[in-house]
Amino acid sequence: MTERRVVVVGGGVTGLTAAFSVLADAHSPTEVTVLEAGAGTGGLIRTSPFAGLPAVDEGADAFLTRVPWAMQLAADLGLGAALTSPTGAGAYVWHERLHEIPGDILMGVPAKMRAFALSGLFSPRGKLRAALEPLLPRTSHGDSVGRLVRRRFGNEVHERLVDPLVGSIYAADTDNFSLEAVPQINALTSSRSLLAAAADARRTPAQPGPVFAVPLKGMGSLVATLAEKVTSLGGRIVTSSRVREISRGAGGYLVLTDGGAHPCDAVVLASPAAHTAAMVGSLDPEVSTELARWHHASVVMVTMSVPGSQWRTEWTGSGYLVPKPDQRWVTAVSFGSNKWAHWRPADGSRVLRVSLGRDGADVMHNDDATLLNLTLADLKRHLRTDFEPTETRLTRWPESFPQYRPHHFVRLSRIEAELAQSAPGVFLAGASYRGIGIPACVQQGRTAAASVLAHLDARQQA
Repeated sequence: MTERRVVVVGGGVTGLTAAFSVLADAHSPTEVTVLEAGAGTGGLIRTSPFAGLPAVDEGADAFLTRVPWAMQLAADLGLGAALTSPTGAGAYVWHERLHEIPGDILMGVPAKMRAFALSGLFSPRGKLRAALEPLLPRTSHGDSVGRLVRRRFGNEVHERLVDPLVGSIYAADTDNFSLEAVPQINALTSSRSLLAAAADARRTPAQPGPVFAVPLKGMGSLVATLAEKVTSLGGRIVTSSRVREISRGAGGYLVLTDGGAHPCDAVVLASPAAHTAAMVGSLDPEVSTELARWHHASVVMVTMSVPGSQWRTEWTGSGYLVPKPDQRWVTAVSFGSNKWAHWRPADGSRVLRVSLGRDGADVMHNDDATLLNLTLADLKRHLRTDFEPTETRLTRWPESFPQYRPHHFVRLSRIEAELAQSAPGVFLAGASYRGIGIPACVQQGRTAAASVLAHLDARQQA
């Protein structure tokens, strides 16, 4: 039987999952090649030693457990027993000082007003405005998180809670971010009152167990094990291999890199939309033009170790978020050694991870020394402490957070339908499209693999 050939573009968690799934689920001999532009696999997942600890993540430090895809992948890779979870320390919002995030919320949307009434995060006027929400008529939202929440609860609830929570996940400006991309909030719009809908949702019993998990050796061990699994199943991973173009070949496609050409029967494009746009120009100029319009935000992660003597006993939480009206440079701070029990150096120092940059606030033009100084200045402003870090690490993630503009999914559906007609067997997957979290990327990799196998089977039967 003739071996079928599949090329996966992108060696991040989406691409590796797609390759693994094709190899594991194929019923006929199938050759899979993963082409990765960088020097190694993992994409936006990276883990390295820091401050005497063997594994401290430079990007995502956990995945959500209450959807099954990442947990299932970890189990498939034999990592289920190696998972750990956060300590359960609560988080804060910084507005002139640290405020505990109120209870009884759903992605920042109030489910009960009592916790808001008692919180010092909001002014009396802001609390009164939020309390009016159940009395308001149904409100149009234009597929914008910000437009919906501002109209329902007022500016303070949006700017001091919903936007920091959602914005920290997506590095987003939620006034210009698709509501449909935040399903927890989008689901509330089926009711007239968001507060009543959030209260109903909170009454649904939560799945038992921790909300987040990570391998003890860091997120990097997940993608490293996944890459090993791909090669053990016969897949080939080629790094430092940037794809320039995908053209039609004899009975299929030709994936062109600087190092040569890879003929194949199907392609999974698990690369950022802006890069994918250039690859598909000869296949479908219209799709290429649309993908080139995708926006991506850049962020910098500053990891630092500070002496235990500079750490105050009252800082017991997992970290804090900074609302946009209060931001200068820092958008969020993770008290890593509070959040993770295995991130506690033996010398008593504390690991912090500080995020800078978001949609509309680029910081990438600054050199490392400047970024560190800006970080320390903001930390002094927030925590009133002159930290003297004993070790620092700056990780730049250029164009790492795709921005789902309002009506993103309408445009995406149109692009996918067009591509299915013009280039059957070429599939899009990854953070640019249907979710940026690890579980969403794993799910997209699985879905792309299923589509590839269905396409190959149909060709084989024709």
